[in-house]
Amino acid sequence: MIAYLEKKSSAAPLAVFRMMLGLMLFISLARFWCKGWIYDLYIKPRYFFSFFGFEFVKPLGQYTYLLFAICMLSALFVMVGYYYRPAMITLFLSFTYIELMDKSTYLNHYYFISLLCLMMIFLPAHGYFSVDAYRDKTLLSGFIPRWCIDSIKLLVFILYFYAGLAKLNSDWLIAALPLKIWLPARNDMPVIGFLFNYGWVPFVFSWFGCLYDLFIVFLLLNRKTRLLAYLTVVAFHLMTAILFPIGMFPYVMIGTGLIFFSADFHRRIIEKVAFLLKLPAAFPDAQNTYTFSKTKGKLLIGAFTLFFGFQLLFPFRYLLYPGELFWTEQGYRFSWRVMLMEKAGYAQFTVVDKNGKQEVVSNTEFLTTLQEKMMATQPDFIVQYAHILKDYYSRHGFQSPQVYVDSYVTLNGRLGKPLINPKTDLAREVDSFQNKSWIIPLNDEIKGF
Repeated sequence: MIAYLEKKSSAAPLAVFRMMLGLMLFISLARFWCKGWIYDLYIKPRYFFSFFGFEFVKPLGQYTYLLFAICMLSALFVMVGYYYRPAMITLFLSFTYIELMDKSTYLNHYYFISLLCLMMIFLPAHGYFSVDAYRDKTLLSGFIPRWCIDSIKLLVFILYFYAGLAKLNSDWLIAALPLKIWLPARNDMPVIGFLFNYGWVPFVFSWFGCLYDLFIVFLLLNRKTRLLAYLTVVAFHLMTAILFPIGMFPYVMIGTGLIFFSADFHRRIIEKVAFLLKLPAAFPDAQNTYTFSKTKGKLLIGAFTLFFGFQLLFPFRYLLYPGELFWTEQGYRFSWRVMLMEKAGYAQFTVVDKNGKQEVVSNTEFLTTLQEKMMATQPDFIVQYAHILKDYYSRHGFQSPQVYVDSYVTLNGRLGKPLINPKTDLAREVDSFQNKSWIIPLNDEIKGF
């Protein structure tokens, strides 16, 4: 381990990764702004669903535009390496704040970006081909500790490999669900759409997706298979982008995959960028190595060890809960489970006060279409919404309101079943890490991880 920590590597891959990350985030945030999603998702809703433990993250109203502007500007600063460390901290904090404002918008790749930004705060990505290095020649470094680049590769490995492990389940491999539901709905696609009418196609997609996630990083690490593996990355994520509306994630992963290529490959990219920007030919050249002080180096190695230990263990927290994971979703988020289920639900709430007065709730008066869709199938959303209703009706004449729900959910094409015990007063329940005993069991088993 000591010998490994003393190894050095070219700084070019980390510099290219810094530019790619900043550019992708800027484009993603600008896309959000241009499509009007800032207003639709973060300003228009009357209520928001916070993540457990992050209730202090509150919506900002019209100031959300300012938050996005700050996030976009910091992404540009990161891309060019200008005041890199403060810009990276600002990017991490602003992006993560946006992510935490409403869990209705949760996506795995937001979590991935937040983790990358957190890591990049501590990595010397500004020591090569950056404005900071141009202004301060003592910072300019052509080499960095090898573990700085390997840490990014490790995070990418965890994302892919754990996504592959999650696909080792009976619904995905044996029943080709939910792709058996999704793909026929895209049979109007040009050229390949007709294929989705064949029953064997979802099975091919399911098995290929599982094998891809499990083995792609190993193939990218091998010099002999790297180019073919990367072409597979491009094809896989472009197909994903065409078939499913998951934003910039496919393009972020295409860009991230470049980190596995050689230092010479990245130096050629930097030379082309330098030529296009008409920078001095000698600007990218540097022979010294960026080094951390002995104390700082030990602290960073210790912090990264704890960070990756947490990332390796946290996705398995679902084992602490009874019941079918896809049904209860206890321990589902932040575990790299990507597009594994098709879930739809219906939830009708009734509010009753101690004097017998009651009212059936119209969800559309409180929630947006997206929020209602997410709420109806996820128990932690349901109990949070029950407390929103409790507070609202307490202010409007109901004394000690009780909140009950009739909820029916279908999972991966199964017949709809009740999700929540209708006799449970959800106003008395709270969201926590403890098991939610008021969830009605699925009484079916999806075998696998």
